[in-house]
Amino acid sequence: MSITYKDADGIAGMRTACRLASEVLDYLTPHIKAGITTKEIDRLANDYMVNVQGTTSATLGYQPPGYPPYPASLCTSLNHVVCHGIPNDKPLKKGDIMNVDVTVITKEGWFGDNSRMYLIGETSIQARRLCAITFEAMWHGIMQVRPGARLGDVGWAIQKFAESNGFSVVREFCGHGIGKVFHEEPQVLHYGKPGTLEELKPGMTFTIEPMINAGRREIKELTDGWTIVTKDHSLSAQWEHTVLVTETGYEVLTLSDGSPPAPSFVTA
Repeated sequence: MSITYKDADGIAGMRTACRLASEVLDYLTPHIKAGITTKEIDRLANDYMVNVQGTTSATLGYQPPGYPPYPASLCTSLNHVVCHGIPNDKPLKKGDIMNVDVTVITKEGWFGDNSRMYLIGETSIQARRLCAITFEAMWHGIMQVRPGARLGDVGWAIQKFAESNGFSVVREFCGHGIGKVFHEEPQVLHYGKPGTLEELKPGMTFTIEPMINAGRREIKELTDGWTIVTKDHSLSAQWEHTVLVTETGYEVLTLSDGSPPAPSFVTA
């Protein structure tokens, strides 16, 4: 599969899909607190996508080769879960941290993909720091995006920042191109060497979604065929935006009224 470069209509379609994906998280945010189950969060999300937005979930029934069909409308990855956590009946409790990953498909067939971290009540200092550093690491990667840069520049910026703060970067999962297909080329690694891999060109749309562990970077898969956890049981965090390469730099497509503001070093 080759990289798709979006024209003006494609960019408009992606802007809509990505804003809607972010608005699902806006809608869920006030509900995500101690006592709610991740299955209830999933139900709320599906209801909002289908009945309010007129979108559908890209994850519900999603089945790459060798995987069972994914059974939910979003992923809820709690504490030491790195990614692809399946919603269940266990209530959230104070001190938990959780990633909620939402991908919508619009009626026109465009995919919008994003995720945020949520801190449930009062959490540990380490948990707060991990979530904050992961958010900043994502933005360090985003800031590398411009025509002529390379994907290795993005990965290196993320890796350098995360590791300089004492955390580790998961290697087995990466960002990806996205458009009218959920996962397109290119693969967007969150580690690497500057000046390597694909050159960025206007019209490319892809996700930047680093998974950062408080402990070692090694992971393992649970028997459900989806859930990925840290091997050493340390906490893991992830943030995700979908970005567009513009003629002069980048545009973050997954922004909405409730999106957390970019760090001060970005606006500066």
